[in-house]
Amino acid sequence: MTAVFFGLLQGCSRLDHIGQPPTFSPQTQSVERQAMIYSGLPTTTADTSAYRKPSLWSGDQSSLFGDRRAFTTGDILTVMVEIDDQAEISNTTSRSRSSQENLEMPQLFGFPQRRNTELPEGASLDNAVDLGSSSTSQGNGSVRRNEKLALRIAATVVDVLPNGVLRIEGTQEVRVNFELRELFVSGFVRRADITRQNEITYDKMASARISYGGRGHISDVQQPRVGQQVLDAILPF
Repeated sequence: MTAVFFGLLQGCSRLDHIGQPPTFSPQTQSVERQAMIYSGLPTTTADTSAYRKPSLWSGDQSSLFGDRRAFTTGDILTVMVEIDDQAEISNTTSRSRSSQENLEMPQLFGFPQRRNTELPEGASLDNAVDLGSSSTSQGNGSVRRNEKLALRIAATVVDVLPNGVLRIEGTQEVRVNFELRELFVSGFVRRADITRQNEITYDKMASARISYGGRGHISDVQQPRVGQQVLDAILPF
């Protein structure tokens, strides 16, 4: 019953873009919008002395030389994702073992000679035990990966932790014809790592989560059907 219900849900999601392009995700339900609306209570009192005397510099963020970096809930910054990774691993294992045991008793108080007469023709107790074994094992393994991705996305500060670390989250959707490209990024950053241009690279994000994919007609063709995926998961062979 659970598998059938899951299959119906997957089918309904595909019905969304039959004969038409896929719809965008509603912005009214995004975490970024909630962070912009409910930015929290101010922790400091605004300095009004700058309004009473002319000055090009003040501690205010909107001043001419003020710090424009994101620092509170609802602020926006740019995340630069530039991944160019290459990894190649090759392992070779070889093992060989050989052993042989031979036990002879041709003159054990005349016991072999007396018993040999009672044995069938060709049998003898002179070589009582003769054992031999051989084992060989070889293994080869190779892994090679090459990933390259270059993206820029605007993210929103959705939370400020007690130690000052910012939790950011950003989404982006671009629709081209009948295919919708989706980009998602989230993680934790330090305000000190944000540049003066209000940008930060993905390698300075802790617990970074980056997703680049899409949905639409082409993605549906590339994905196996739900029934096939279920069978691949439960069939032992």
